[in-house]
Amino acid sequence: MKKYSIWLLAIGIWLLTACSGQDAPSVDTSEVRILLTGINDDLSGLDVQLRNISTGSIFVETTDKQGIASFIVTPGLYEASASQTRYGTGNEYYSYNGTSGQITVLKEQQTTASISMKRAVISRLVIKELYCGGCMADDGITPFYYDKCVILYNNSAEAASYDNLCIGIAAPANAQATNNNYTADGSLNYEGEGFTPLWNGIWYFPATLTIKPYSQVVINIHGAINNTLSYSNSINYANADYYCMFDPESGYNNQRYCPTPSEVIPTSHYLKAAVYAQGNAWPLSNSSPAIVLFQTKGVAPADFSANTANYWYDGGGSNAVKRCVKVPNDWIIDAIEVFSSDYATQCVKRLTADIDAGYVWMTNKKGHAIYRNVDRQATESLTENDGRLVYNYSLGVDDSTDPSGIDAEASISNGAHIIYQNTNNATNDFHERQLCSLRK
Repeated sequence: MKKYSIWLLAIGIWLLTACSGQDAPSVDTSEVRILLTGINDDLSGLDVQLRNISTGSIFVETTDKQGIASFIVTPGLYEASASQTRYGTGNEYYSYNGTSGQITVLKEQQTTASISMKRAVISRLVIKELYCGGCMADDGITPFYYDKCVILYNNSAEAASYDNLCIGIAAPANAQATNNNYTADGSLNYEGEGFTPLWNGIWYFPATLTIKPYSQVVINIHGAINNTLSYSNSINYANADYYCMFDPESGYNNQRYCPTPSEVIPTSHYLKAAVYAQGNAWPLSNSSPAIVLFQTKGVAPADFSANTANYWYDGGGSNAVKRCVKVPNDWIIDAIEVFSSDYATQCVKRLTADIDAGYVWMTNKKGHAIYRNVDRQATESLTENDGRLVYNYSLGVDDSTDPSGIDAEASISNGAHIIYQNTNNATNDFHERQLCSLRK
């Protein structure tokens, strides 16, 4: 009994000490002030996100009247971003986006960093979904990567037509690869230059593409066949409505990447390629691509790509393997930056803030896709959707999900019209989905 009383007394003393804060470990913190600049618009009331690169911890604060957001955090290496959508008159709306370089926060020292904000007009045509990470073969051991696709979507109530519509990829191919395009201050060396370099080659529609309201266009990237005959976890692209990237005369003639498409796909649905670097297949990353949708203006895609005045080299120099073309930013319709979950601390951005201010994580080899989130308010406001929306969405991956709670594909099957979120910030606009929507 005596020992028991002594034990209770010891516990009581420990609790009093803990509650009074005595002997509690101290945490050294520092203030970080993020200043938004770059445009004359009102920059108050914008959410700024500060991310610890090492731990992945995320902090969010709102800017004051001076466009400043203040944080109290522990020392370390951080990156910051800001994003917001604001509506104008009529159907116009704008995205405000910006990102910082790496921010070093030192113990008990105030750190100030600035973000140069960019304003962009939002397009009706969006990238709805990207499937590029592959799936596992039926043996459960071997990954299968040659069944990629991208799905475009008309995010409006009016038909949309596009001439010279192109798709390209930024360099390096993988977000986790060594990126020699950064300056000493942590900025991309083409930041503010008005262009985005796209690597290796581009694909383009040979004729005007018209998309009906609230409708999609499926574009197969690799393997425009019924892949499920050999890989049950893959996708059947033998569909007359689908398009495909197939142009062996361009030099992209690797049969493993691009076998002859299914006979049900009309040849008028074959995209053309303009190749300006080296390789026999379009090298879209299966772990972390940055994909860009754009239109050439005043020039055909092939002529634009063949003009040496438009050449730029990843990492500098003149190595043809690293040749890119400089696509003017005002030609870009939409883009998405993907980071690999397997290299969480190594991924860096290739797209500038006015093109895509964020990034979305992806795990490859599991059949996962990157899927655009639903704009709940806009979608629910459509009177034709009454009684047709399906909720309790459950196909996200871990903490990555659609915050709207609307199951877009189930709702579409139920006759609903979906309006997807579009802020030019992949962190806000996309999530990782358990499987591509083409798998039923």
